[in-house]
Amino acid sequence: MKILNSQSKNFNKTLDILLLQRKKKVQSNLVSVSSIINDVKKNGDKALLKYEKRFNKNNIIVPNSKQIYKSIKSLNKKVKQAIDLAYSRIYKFHSLQKFRNISYKDVLKNRIEYKYLPLESVAIYVPGSTASYPSSVLMNAIPAIVAGVKRIIMINPGFKGKQNPAVLYAARKCKIKEIYSIGGPSAIAAATYGTKKIDKVNKIVGPGNAYVAAAKKEVFGDVGIEGMTAGPSEITIVCDKFSNPEWVASDLIGQAEHDNLAQCILISKDRSLINKVEKEIIKQLKDIPRASVARKSLRNNGILMYISSDKQIINVVNKIAPEHLELNVKNYKSFLSEIKNAGSICLGKYAIMAMTDYNVGSNHILPTNGSARYSSGVSVNEFYKRISYIKLSKKGIESLGPSVITLANYEGLEGHAQSVKKRIRRK
Repeated sequence: MKILNSQSKNFNKTLDILLLQRKKKVQSNLVSVSSIINDVKKNGDKALLKYEKRFNKNNIIVPNSKQIYKSIKSLNKKVKQAIDLAYSRIYKFHSLQKFRNISYKDVLKNRIEYKYLPLESVAIYVPGSTASYPSSVLMNAIPAIVAGVKRIIMINPGFKGKQNPAVLYAARKCKIKEIYSIGGPSAIAAATYGTKKIDKVNKIVGPGNAYVAAAKKEVFGDVGIEGMTAGPSEITIVCDKFSNPEWVASDLIGQAEHDNLAQCILISKDRSLINKVEKEIIKQLKDIPRASVARKSLRNNGILMYISSDKQIINVVNKIAPEHLELNVKNYKSFLSEIKNAGSICLGKYAIMAMTDYNVGSNHILPTNGSARYSSGVSVNEFYKRISYIKLSKKGIESLGPSVITLANYEGLEGHAQSVKKRIRRK
C-alpha cells in the first residue's frame, strides 16, 4: 500500500494524483461500453444473449419458475433466516423515510400542492456471475417497495445458466416477479430500451463494477439512474492509538475483497498503529478466499496516511468524500460536526462497514468516486417523483397578475404577460 505523510511538502498534490488516477481507471471503460449498448439497442435479445455467452458463459435470459423454485429449495435454512432478519430491519428503517404531501392555501384562496408519486417501474441491478449479493437485492428493492413502485424487475447475471439461490430467495422475499439472468452493460441497455423479452423501465438503480457504472452514465437521460456514482467500493478509516490494529486490518480487507478497483484508505496520527495495521494486513490476507482480488485492490488503490492534526484529518476526509467512513477513534464526536462528505459514517469501534452491508437497517448502496460531495445513498426518495399542483382563484390571479406582467415584460416575454392580461381584464 502507498504511504503518505502529511508533513511532506507535496502531500496534498500526491493525494490528489492518487485519487484522480483511480477515478480515471473507473471511468476508462466508456468506449467499449458504448458499442455494447448500441448493439443491444439495435439487435435486442440476440445481442443480449451474445454478451451473456461471452462474459458469463450463460445462455438464459429468463430463468423458468421451476429453476427458481429448485434453487431456492436448496438454500441453507440459516441463510434464509439471515435474509429474513435483514429484510425486517431494512424495511423498518426505510419505512420511516416516507414523505408527507404538502397542501398550502393562501389568503387569496389559491391552493398549491406538492405530491410524491411512486415511479411506475424500476430495474434493480444486483451484481452476480461468479459472486452474488442477496443483501443488494434487499437494499435496492425494499426502498422501492416502501415508496409503492408497482413493477420491480431484477437484473442479476447468472453463471453457466445458474443464479445464486440466496439472491433468488431475497427476490422472492421482496415479491419480485420479473427476474432476468443478465448483467453488465448489455443488461443496462436492455432495461433502458427494452427487448422482446424485457419491457423497458423508468429507472435503473444498484451497484456494479466499473463497466456497469459507465453504462448507467451512458444511458442516463433515456432512463433515470441514482443521483450518484454507485461504482467500485471504498472505505476510509480514521484510527487513533486506542484502535485495535487486527480489527482495522480486517475492515480494510473486507472492503478490498469486493473488487480490484475498490479503494481502502487508513488515516491516523499514530505512526505505530499504521505499521501494525500494515503487518496485520499481510498476515490476514493469507486466510481469505478472495485474497488475490483484495491484494490487487490494496496494492493499486490502498493508501496508508500519517496525518499530524485532527483539523487536517477532517480536511482530507472531506476531500476524499468516501463511500464508507469508519471513525474508529475514542473521541469520534469531535469530528462529526466538521465532516460533510461521506456516504455513511460508522461511529466507534463496533460500528463497522461489514455490519452496515447487511442487517443494521441503513442502505449500503452509497455514493462512490467522490460523489458523496453532492449526493446521498439510496433511500425511499430515489423511487418517488414529485409533482406540483396549482389552483388559482379569480381573486388570486387578479391580485398577483400585475406583478407577473411587470416581470414578464422586464424579461422580454410578452406572450407570458398577455396570457395573464387576458384573464384579469375586467368586462
